[in-house]
Amino acid sequence: QVQLVESGGGLVQAGGSLRLSCAASGRTFSSYTMGWFRQAPGKEREFVGRVTWSGSTTYYSDSVKGRFTVSRDLAKNTVYLQMNSLKPEDTAVYYCAAGPSLPTQVGYWGQGTQVTVSS
Repeated sequence: QVQLVESGGGLVQAGGSLRLSCAASGRTFSSYTMGWFRQAPGKEREFVGRVTWSGSTTYYSDSVKGRFTVSRDLAKNTVYLQMNSLKPEDTAVYYCAAGPSLPTQVGYWGQGTQVTVSS
């Protein structure tokens, strides 16, 4: 059974940092793009960033570019989201995702982890 399990969410003050982790199990994700989405209350789920299977190429939404970094460790089958200079508008449930091509082709979702940024 394929599983994506996120961890690292929590409460942080504006300007602070958090690192989310997503551990993948149940199959080999080495050929998949992995990344992150988020969903704020009352809003649609939106793409945050992704990294290719090799870890060599990343892509971000304009709202997080320059502040967030997606990386992966193939040996650990884990993807990370380093979030710096957090803003209250970054408050959302963050979801890990894996698929042939993100953000348009998602094959697997994690259960989500809450990130709350206080002003």
